[in-house]
Amino acid sequence: MSMAVATLKKGEGRTLKAGGAWIFDNEIASVLGSFEDGDIVLVRDFDGYPMGRGFINRKSKIRIRMMTRNCDQEIDDAFLMMRVRDAWEYRKKVTDTGSCRLIFGEADFLPGFVVDKFSDVLVVQSLALGIDRFKEKLVNMIRQVLAEDGIKIRGVYERSDAKVRSQEGMERVKGFIGEPFDTLVEIEENGVKYQVDVEDGQKTGFFLDQKYNRRAIQKLCRGAKVLDCFTHTGSFALNAGVAGAESVLGVDASQLGVRQAEENAKLNNLSDRVKFLCADVFELLPELEKKGEKFDVIILDPPAFTKSRSSVKNAVKGYREINLRAMKLLKDGGYLATCSCSHFMTYELFTQTIGQAAHNVHKRLRQVEYRTQAPDHPILWAADESYYLKFYIFQVCSEK
Repeated sequence: MSMAVATLKKGEGRTLKAGGAWIFDNEIASVLGSFEDGDIVLVRDFDGYPMGRGFINRKSKIRIRMMTRNCDQEIDDAFLMMRVRDAWEYRKKVTDTGSCRLIFGEADFLPGFVVDKFSDVLVVQSLALGIDRFKEKLVNMIRQVLAEDGIKIRGVYERSDAKVRSQEGMERVKGFIGEPFDTLVEIEENGVKYQVDVEDGQKTGFFLDQKYNRRAIQKLCRGAKVLDCFTHTGSFALNAGVAGAESVLGVDASQLGVRQAEENAKLNNLSDRVKFLCADVFELLPELEKKGEKFDVIILDPPAFTKSRSSVKNAVKGYREINLRAMKLLKDGGYLATCSCSHFMTYELFTQTIGQAAHNVHKRLRQVEYRTQAPDHPILWAADESYYLKFYIFQVCSEK
């Protein structure tokens, strides 16, 4: 283990001191001692005060990711096993563990490491150089901890093919960890069955973070005419169908997504009431308006329109446009479920943007509820990147 010591500049390390896990390249005064990228280093404040230990990578703007606040803590097998056990014990308390995010990076104090459990399959994302060294060891520990609760993992698939790997100076990789297996996995969530494609689906194959938000729309959809925009593999649309919607139209620009959504509708015997269309939502909404279509419930679950601060202005235009169009397509007193999964689209900015959309089309919003991501994606205060999903349900009324 490296004995190198990183010292912060005076007045820097504000994120770290507030409880975050990242130290950026411009916050460091010096790194003394020999080390390689990916090694654990000791971190001290400018005056020598010990701040903890983390792994360093000179190729990344996030220069150090903290593993512990305890400078005397060895990052050994016992330490890693403690982190894995803590993550699993937390999930058992707060969520349905049939399918869940089992480890959520910095928020579970394992920076850059993400594991989703889909029934008896694990999907692993390793997004930082230092944690990559522990990847297979952590996977074996997860298998062991789950086995103690009688859960046998059939296979593990790696989806470390995200662009952020390039920012760490790492190659993007995907493939089996251990023995190959059938990568089409059937799961059940909120009484809805899905086929999850862990090999070729988006990110890890399925968005578990919306689990309880999907359930929240069920009570609004009974007997309703529903439009689900950016449906991906049909999750909100199918929740509407299972809840007894009269008709559901799910829309996505991905032909692969629509095909998977149709298969999921068949799996739930909903093909008669839940239909899917491959189309660009931005083009479709004005067309539906021209035709005089009206809906009781509209769901907007778009991909992140911004992944950096520099593109936030364009993202605001996109969110305003789709929310404005959706409000015009709703019957008076209809319901809008709308969300943003971009960390850079803050709660304040998202709220303001929806308010502007309502003002522009002379609608009044009655907030039913505000929600965030499911608790298996915990929000670690001060680690702002862990708070990304904003989800509103409104009743949309004409100005009276």
